[in-house]
Amino acid sequence: MVDLPLGATEDRVCGTIDIEKALTEGVKAFEPGLLAKANRGILYVDEVNLLDDHLVDVLLDSAASGWNTVEREGISISHPARFILIGSGNPEEGELRPQLLDRFGMHAQVGTVRDAELRVKIVEERARFDKNPKDFRESYKAEQEKLQSQISSARSGLSSVQMDQDLKVKISKVCAELNVDGLRGDIVTNRAAKALAALKGRDKVTAEDIATVIPNCLRHRLRKDPLESIDSGLLVIEKFYEVFT
Repeated sequence: MVDLPLGATEDRVCGTIDIEKALTEGVKAFEPGLLAKANRGILYVDEVNLLDDHLVDVLLDSAASGWNTVEREGISISHPARFILIGSGNPEEGELRPQLLDRFGMHAQVGTVRDAELRVKIVEERARFDKNPKDFRESYKAEQEKLQSQISSARSGLSSVQMDQDLKVKISKVCAELNVDGLRGDIVTNRAAKALAALKGRDKVTAEDIATVIPNCLRHRLRKDPLESIDSGLLVIEKFYEVFT
């Protein structure tokens, strides 16, 4: 997992000339950047909506092609840059460019907990972690190992998961009636539904699987209407039940 800081330069992200090797050995050498380190891994961007435009363009190019090409001082190098892009941010601080927003397969909304007892539980758990991080992690070790095993098993069985043609058609109908641009919404929803079925230990996708994942797959792909007060996730759910029932 590689962190992409907001203040990173384009050279740090893409890679640049190895100045030290150039001065000491007199040769032109490439120094890999963060995109090279993130290859076949996770690239995480905190406050992704505040990322500079020139870095957004770099991420768009790499996410689209799976390759990063660097042209510096007579050197031309291309290397694989296939990564899972994860970002977090507060939409009140600024909107994310639609081109980059579309590159995120799924969108999860995180809100403040309103239940008083749950808030107390969170505060207590945080205090327990601050007091002894090692013991805190040990207390959740069994649950984490169980989850790791479940995910590993799901990845092994993912290729055998099937989805009925009727469900695929209904997914695309939901996307079409919500005016979702492109086909990425259809693709991601199909993949996410299969992944959820595999995680639950089944080899066939159900409508319930689709109902669980489709709001996260489509909510950020809807066109913004400044006069619309209803949450986009609810719009997706309403359209899902209209099409699937």
